[in-house]
Amino acid sequence: MDLGSGLRAALAKITGAAVVDEAAVKSLVRELQRVLISNDVNVKLVFEISKNIEKRALDTKQLAGVSVKEHVVKVVYDELSALMGESHKPRLDRQKILLLGLYGSGKTTTCGKLAYFFKTRGLSVALVCADTDRPAAYEQLEQTAKKAGAKFFGIKGEKDPEKIVRESMKAHAEDVIIVDSSGRSGFDQSLVEELKRINSAFAPDEKYLVINADIGQVAGGQAQEFHDAVGLTGVIVTKLDGSGKGGGALSAIAKTNAKAAFIGTGEKMEDFEVFEAPRFVGRLLGFPDLKSLLEKVEKAAKEENITPQALDEEFTIMSFYQQLKAVKKMGPLKGVFSMMGFADVPQDMVEQSEGKLKKFESIINSMTSKERKEPGLLRKGKGRIERIAKGSGTDPDEVRELLSQFEKVEKMIGSFKKNRGLRRRLEKMMGGANPALKNMQMPPGMV
Repeated sequence: MDLGSGLRAALAKITGAAVVDEAAVKSLVRELQRVLISNDVNVKLVFEISKNIEKRALDTKQLAGVSVKEHVVKVVYDELSALMGESHKPRLDRQKILLLGLYGSGKTTTCGKLAYFFKTRGLSVALVCADTDRPAAYEQLEQTAKKAGAKFFGIKGEKDPEKIVRESMKAHAEDVIIVDSSGRSGFDQSLVEELKRINSAFAPDEKYLVINADIGQVAGGQAQEFHDAVGLTGVIVTKLDGSGKGGGALSAIAKTNAKAAFIGTGEKMEDFEVFEAPRFVGRLLGFPDLKSLLEKVEKAAKEENITPQALDEEFTIMSFYQQLKAVKKMGPLKGVFSMMGFADVPQDMVEQSEGKLKKFESIINSMTSKERKEPGLLRKGKGRIERIAKGSGTDPDEVRELLSQFEKVEKMIGSFKKNRGLRRRLEKMMGGANPALKNMQMPPGMV
C-alpha cells in the first residue's frame, strides 16, 4: 500500500467512527506509524510526529464549529505538512542555476522541465552541458533543450567542465542559465572537487540537487553530503508519481540543511511543480487540490482557445471536440481525479475513461467538417455512422454513444444558459477569476 492510500485508509477509520475518543485517537496514531514506517519514513521522525498528533488531538481545544473528527483530521494534516518541510517560493527573474545529482536521479530530464517551467513564465532560458563524464550527455541535453524550447550550449569533446561553464556565460545572455553537471554512481571526492570548480566559475544563484523519490530516507544523507560540499539552496525530487517512498525522501530532506524546492510528478515537461507541503499532503490525504486543478484547466482551455464567450456560442461537435482535447491536455486522468479529491478511483475505471476519450477523439476526426457543425445529419443516415465507425476503427454503437453524450452535454448547456440565476451564482462562486473553468464540460458518463 503506497503512502497516500495508507494515510487515507487510516483517516477513514476516524471519519467513519461513531465516537472519536482517546482509544480511537491512539488507534489512529498506531495505524499512522505503521503506514509511515512501511513507506520508508525515518522511525525517529515517525515517533516524533506520533507524539505530536496524539497530544494535539487529545489536549488542544478544537475551534468553535469544528467537530471532533474534523479537529483530529486537521491535526494530522498540519503535522504531516510540517514533517514534509517548508513550501518553496521560486524566483522568477534573471538567475543562474546549477543542477547536481548522482546517476539515475533524472537530472537531464529535470533540466528540461525546469527550463519549461521558466519559459512558460515568460523568461528566456539556456541549458548548458557541463557533464563531461557520461557518454551521450551532450546529445541528450541538446534534445531536451529543443523539447523545452530553450537555447543550448556545449563544447563537444571538451573534458574541462569549468571551461565549458565560462564559455557559456560569454555566449549566452538569457534570463535563466541552467548548468547540467556530471554525476557519479556514488558520492566521491573527485565529484566534490569538480563541483567546487564549477561552482566557483559559474557563481550560481541557485544550486539544486536532483534526487529520485525511490531512494527514500537515504535522500537526507545524500542532500547533506552535497550541501556540505557546495551549499545547496534546494532539492528537486523526481518520480513522485506514485512512489511509495516519496514521503520518506521529502521528510528526510526536510530534516537536513536543504529543503525541497520542486517535485517531478510524471514524464511530460509540464509534470513539474513548485513544492508546497500543504498541497502535497492534501493530495495524499485525498483533499481536493483546487489550485492545481484550476491552473491545469486554465492552461488547457487557453491552448485549445476556449474563451469566456464559449457558452454564448452555438454548441457543436467541433466545440465538444475542443473540450475533449482540453481534458486530454490536463494530463493523465488519475492525476486529475486526485486533484478533485478522488484519489482512490479504481485503475480500471481510469483506464476505461482514458480509452473512451481516445475513441471519441478518433470518431470526431473521422467526421466531415459539415457533420461536426451539424450533428443532426448523423441521425438521418445509417451510412454516415457506419462510415465514421470504419474510418475511426470503432463500432457503430460507439459512434452512437458519442452522439448520445454530445446531446446530453448540449441539453445541459442549454439549460444552464436559460437559468440566469444559477449562472450568476456559479460565476459569483467562481469569482470570475477562472473563466476557463466555467466553459469546460466533462461529458456525463465519461468518467
